[in-house]
Amino acid sequence: MKNFLLLLFFSILLSSCNKKKPINDIESQVSLSFLKTYKAKSFLDDQRLEKIKEVKSEIKSLFDTHFKDNNIPGISYGIVVDDSLIISSSVGVSNIHKNIEVSTNTSFRIASMSKSFTALAILMLRDEGKLSLKDPVVNYIPELKSLNYLTKDSPILNIENLLTMTTGFPEDNPWGDRQLSMTKKDFVDFISGGVSMSKTPSYQYEYSNTGYAMLGYVIGVVSGVSYQDYIKNKILIPLGMYDTHWEYSTIEEEKLALGYRWEDENWRLEPMLHDGIYGAMGGLITTIKDFSKYVSFHLNAWPIRNDDNNGIVKRSTIREMHVPKYNFLNSWKRDWDNKPCAGMIGYGYGLGISMDCKRIKKVAHGGALPGFGSDYAFFPEYGIGIMAFGNKTYTSPMPSDKLEKLLFETLDLQGRKLPPSEILIQRKEQITNLITTENVNLVSDIFAENFFLDDTIEDRLMEIQRIRRVAGRVIKIHGISAKNQLRGDFIIQCENGDIKVFFTLSPEKVPLVQKMNVSFNANKKVMN
Repeated sequence: MKNFLLLLFFSILLSSCNKKKPINDIESQVSLSFLKTYKAKSFLDDQRLEKIKEVKSEIKSLFDTHFKDNNIPGISYGIVVDDSLIISSSVGVSNIHKNIEVSTNTSFRIASMSKSFTALAILMLRDEGKLSLKDPVVNYIPELKSLNYLTKDSPILNIENLLTMTTGFPEDNPWGDRQLSMTKKDFVDFISGGVSMSKTPSYQYEYSNTGYAMLGYVIGVVSGVSYQDYIKNKILIPLGMYDTHWEYSTIEEEKLALGYRWEDENWRLEPMLHDGIYGAMGGLITTIKDFSKYVSFHLNAWPIRNDDNNGIVKRSTIREMHVPKYNFLNSWKRDWDNKPCAGMIGYGYGLGISMDCKRIKKVAHGGALPGFGSDYAFFPEYGIGIMAFGNKTYTSPMPSDKLEKLLFETLDLQGRKLPPSEILIQRKEQITNLITTENVNLVSDIFAENFFLDDTIEDRLMEIQRIRRVAGRVIKIHGISAKNQLRGDFIIQCENGDIKVFFTLSPEKVPLVQKMNVSFNANKKVMN
């Protein structure tokens, strides 16, 4: 008996040691050292609200035209700035037979826009220490033991593969769209029967609704409640999204948008699908007013700053969703004027992320199911989100290119700028004092040990002195443009042109100048 008790004691001790601690608990025990003087990005002249409100009629005209040109029964749309829905409107009908007009309180099925809720729930469970993104999915769905990988050297399917669409499962939009109401039992039977793969996991992107259905299943296993209840209690209710639902039959007929297909010059009513296991990939039903709260929630993650985390999840966790995990070049991209505009595009956690040739970063996702089409996009550096829901099969309800042209070309909205850090300002002043004196002097302790090993002090002096002679009298020293906390450039305006100084600081505790480029751009008068 004594040996048995000892064995029992050590067994309990080992199990308690192996048990994962919630990440939030671990972080609360660590004293995080941070720079209290850090300056967050900010708007230099914030006129976003006023400018956007001034073109409200133009925005309405864009949607009205899009509504007509694409023959959509009804559209509801909105624009969010920071935490406010500043423009919201609608056009058309939600129910053709009864001629019920669409409003911003009309409930639309938003299809794959639901995926980011699923991804967020997984990250919340990760933050609580209840799972790891590197966990094999088979740990939570044992039926995947029968999964037949393409090759012997395939990595095992993990949670992050499901999040980033790198599962190796085939693109399944036409098939997956019809599986929304699949029961949990049927889903388990489907997986047990074998799932076909088109690629090897981890290395290539391919859109998979089935992967997100698996994530919903994992959320239920880990949380001990249904996927739908977890999303409702952990995300929807805390964000005040009381008008967002899973099951269409719980919504009043007057409020529910019905879905349609245009076929043989007539409208055909698409059957509404009941909620089921595939709801994790596209089952949410919501309104523009409700969904605007979710858009604001994502916008609030930016800029990176020192404020306390008071939301339902850390801001850094939300920002993880906005980072593309598998980038590729979108060389065929064209801008809003239909001109070539290559960019990078990738998929994060339940969201697509892109940056075009104009360096505008967009986080977005569309949604499409029989009877419905939806889109939303937000621009983190601008604090702006746009969204639109429609009730026609696979048709985008948003004139995205025209809206973006209006916002970023016509209105010329500007994003947040990073203020220079104290050390950048200090080094800029010291560099200025060295190179604007009558006799250029580079003898200083502001330079790192590598600086004059990379180029001799004699060569540097000769080049800067040459530029100073050509540039002429100094007229004005402009402020520094910060690229990050330890890198920036500034302009020295002279009578014959501009001297541009770029420098970057070392990673030492007291950062020193490790690199400095000084160049001259003559004005037109001198060039002629």
